[in-house]
Parts: sequence; C-alpha cells; structure tokens
Amino acid sequence: MRRTEYLKDARPVWDGVVLRSEPMEPALTSVAQCRCGAPLAPGLHESDRRGAEVVGWHETHSLVDSLTAEELSKPGYYSEGWTVRDLMAHLSAWLAEGGKQLEQIHAGTYQAGELDVEAANLRFSELTEGIPFEVVYVQAWASRWRMLGVWRDLAEITAPAVGWLDKVGAQHYDEHLPRLREWVGELVGRRIVAN
Repeated sequence: MRRTEYLKDARPVWDGVVLRSEPMEPALTSVAQCRCGAPLAPGLHESDRRGAEVVGWHETHSLVDSLTAEELSKPGYYSEGWTVRDLMAHLSAWLAEGGKQLEQIHAGTYQAGELDVEAANLRFSELTEGIPFEVVYVQAWASRWRMLGVWRDLAEITAPAVGWLDKVGAQHYDEHLPRLREWVGELVGRRIVAN
C-alpha cells in the first residue's frame, strides 16, 4: 500500500500525527520484511550503512504503527516497566545526540571520546518522562531527519561520523528490534485472543 493510500483512511490527526484507537496497517511492511538482520560489517560503504539505517528505522515504525494507543502505553517492553512510548523516547533522544555529534564533526569541533551511555540513558529518561506518545513520535522523526540532514552535509565521511551513524542508527535499532518484535507479537496476540 502506498503511503498516500495509507493516510487516506487514517484516523483523526493532531499536529500532523495520526491518533489511533485501532492499529493501523504498517505503511512499509515490504521494506521491513526485507531485513536480513545481519550486523554491519566495518567495511560497508556509506550507502550500505544508510540503507541499513533506513531498513531498521522503517521496521521499528512498522511495528510501532501496528499498535493501538492503549498498547503503546502498556508496560512490559522491558521488565523495568518500559512501554513502547519509552522506547520511542529513548530512540529519539539518541538520534538527537547523534545529530549533535555529527554537527560537531561538520563544524570541526568534535572531540573524540566515549560518551557515558548509562549516564546519557538516565538523563534522556528523565528529560522525556511524561511526554505523550504523539509528541515523542514527532520528536523521533524530527531527530532522525535532523541527523540525516547533517550527515548529508558532511564534506567528508570520517570514521567518527560513520561511528555515530551506526551507533544511533542501525546498530541501535538492531539492539532493540528483537524485543520490540516479541513485545508487539505478545500485544497483538492478546488483542486477537480478546476478540
């Protein structure tokens, strides 16, 4: 189904985000099903790395788009009580961080060094707590487009730039997709049994 057909039958829209009381059919199912799941090899070309990012992003959103509003806020994605909303907030924050790092690379102000991932995750969790899913969803798309815009503008694709694209893109999606697939399967299974 083409994206325009997908939106033609959509539910009410709030600030550009389709609000769902029922699940929507994923717009990019065919792209998501092509995913091979293989990790990125260090020697992949830039277009291969971007391709892996695109496929991971679209599979993530296809799975998220298959859920109802109630399912998006149901704890259980992680045993700590994460919801799919929490996952999207987490991905959004890391995409924004990747965009920031790529901007520094572009400007020549990047300082190599490993970011404290646990501290960043805690900070991101605190900053995004209580933000409604509709806002988190838009932020995730905006963060990704900003990051990809900076990537496009890089004069040279350096090792740190590739590292950040991988870290917040395909590798990060690969880290979360196995559990997201399971959790969406559980939620959809409960819905089917209930009907």
